[in-house]
Amino acid sequence: MKFIDFGGQKAAVIALDTLVIGTGCAGFNAADTLYDLGRTDVAILTEGVNMGTSRNTGSDKQTYYKLSLCSDGADSIYELADNLFQGGSVNGDTALAEAAGSVRSFMKLVNLGVPFPTNRYGEYVGYKTDHDPRQRATSCGPLTSKIMTEKLEASVLRKGIRIYDGMEAVKLIKENGRIVGVAAIDKNRLSEDDWGLTVFRCNQVILATGGPAIAYDASVYPESQTGMTGMALEAGAAACNIQEWQYGLASTKFRWNVSGTYQQVLPRYIAVDSQGNEREFLTEYFEKPEQALDMVFLKGYQWPFDTNKIAGSSIIDIIVHHEVFHKGNRVFMDFRQDPKGLENGFGGLSEETRNYLERSGALMATPIARLEKMNRKAIELYAAHDIDLYKEPLEVSVCAQHNNGGLAVDCDWQSTVPGLYVAGEAAGTFGVTRPGGSALNSTQVGSLRAAEHIAFSPRKPVPAEELEGAAAEAVRETFARMEELLRGGDTDLAAGRKHFQQKMSLYAAHIRDPKAMEELAGELEGAFRGFFGENGARSPLDLPFAFKNRDMLLVQRAMLSAMALTGKACLSRGAALLADPSGKAAEMPGMKAGEELEAYRYLPGNGSHREDWIRTAWDGEQFASDFQAIRPLPKTDDWFENVWNEYNRRLEAAGLRE
Repeated sequence: MKFIDFGGQKAAVIALDTLVIGTGCAGFNAADTLYDLGRTDVAILTEGVNMGTSRNTGSDKQTYYKLSLCSDGADSIYELADNLFQGGSVNGDTALAEAAGSVRSFMKLVNLGVPFPTNRYGEYVGYKTDHDPRQRATSCGPLTSKIMTEKLEASVLRKGIRIYDGMEAVKLIKENGRIVGVAAIDKNRLSEDDWGLTVFRCNQVILATGGPAIAYDASVYPESQTGMTGMALEAGAAACNIQEWQYGLASTKFRWNVSGTYQQVLPRYIAVDSQGNEREFLTEYFEKPEQALDMVFLKGYQWPFDTNKIAGSSIIDIIVHHEVFHKGNRVFMDFRQDPKGLENGFGGLSEETRNYLERSGALMATPIARLEKMNRKAIELYAAHDIDLYKEPLEVSVCAQHNNGGLAVDCDWQSTVPGLYVAGEAAGTFGVTRPGGSALNSTQVGSLRAAEHIAFSPRKPVPAEELEGAAAEAVRETFARMEELLRGGDTDLAAGRKHFQQKMSLYAAHIRDPKAMEELAGELEGAFRGFFGENGARSPLDLPFAFKNRDMLLVQRAMLSAMALTGKACLSRGAALLADPSGKAAEMPGMKAGEELEAYRYLPGNGSHREDWIRTAWDGEQFASDFQAIRPLPKTDDWFENVWNEYNRRLEAAGLRE
């Protein structure tokens, strides 16, 4: 680190070949792979090593989706790629790359010590997850991504790769259309005269900052996860399918997905009103209580809200949302006693539900006993966060969980801005739907592809530790913004963030109100345009929070742009129900008659534009979204000798082979 005087100020400057931003599964794997490929002048920048989604999220048994590696699971790379591709609005080249890199990436994790289970013969036996035509899923428990992150971090530390902890990236620096650096705030030096401003000069950046979790209030993302997608959008990187999200039932006291066995053990759903009155409510919506239980069971592996399953398991999400947001109740899953419908045993349940519980040896008298039998770790997880499922119910709501879209990338995970690579959830490689657990595979394959593309490209000299050109302009602009915030007085920055997050959850999550979204887009535009004039930081300690708020406004504006386009053209789609008072009722056969769910009338999807991906780009003033034809799924028929020769030429050009 070198300190340079600049116009009466000072700024720290660090020069290196490649900067990775983020310390989750994708970030650590990118740096680790680059090092192994000989590009050792690499460093990682992070707001906090222990922050983020990879280290702090999971479910009953967090899923890693991969190519089948068991004798009874005939599979192929192309079939896996096609299944990813069939999610809709997915580019075929990235789908094929994610399938092709699946086994290699999975086995690296195994060799690093991630304890994915095998049978006595060494086969990685799988199970079925949502949008999965096979049984490709595996897991090492509720904390799969946390274990992955820890093992990858250990590998990075053994190599001595530098980690700049406590730094928030706030601006990507471009020169001649290419990324040449990053301006960041060092939160360890906020009280110094330069307010911690640090400039990284580099040849390329790998952005592994996770999804834009900051966008929503009702969220299962850890509070430490915010993302930094807006920074890339402002630098000119286009977004891909940023309107496509996953939403599902999650606990709120401790943020966690309540999928899988949490649902399959058939907990009792109860609502508590403002007076503390409790009632079991699902039976109020169904003629037969057993039908409600069958829908709860299906939520286990059909966990994400899906507009194609409203006349099925996703009706549970709508009922819960209705109880919380329209009736003003708190909703809980209660594992302490059986729900209505099991008074005479399990005989009234569907064959699928009953057979699953029988084969699992879980025909016990209470949900907690069934959960203890099938997945004790799921109970221990909550106990570790002071929630005793044996003694208390679990508060839940419908929450944002994963952005299927993100920043647009090619099959090397390079964005539309040269020199900017994007890996993990920040990259938009999925579309309308995706198989559960495929996101973890994407973190590993995407970061591998980015690292390989950098390593196989000719080396460039490491930039000098100096401030000139675009880097100097970035310093001037960032200092000016900091000064304006510090002159602006005492603003409740947290309240401002909360305000827009709540509106996004109300009007632009799994239930989307076109008129309300249009009004919200106008409000967001005004807040963004006047951001540095209307917001003030109490002290330099508030500067990172303020810059993050601005990033949030950019992301939310991009999301609403893409949502407006798909809502108008496609109506309801994927996880987004387009509300309309004149539309179809949210119901299924067997539900009780009445107008209980009138607020959820919707316009069914028309199935259009699944052969397009949605491009959203910033012109410096506005976001514009349009449809782009998806890149087709490549059908390869390569001759080994030709591939071998071409591969060797790439290695030689990069100086990796003489």
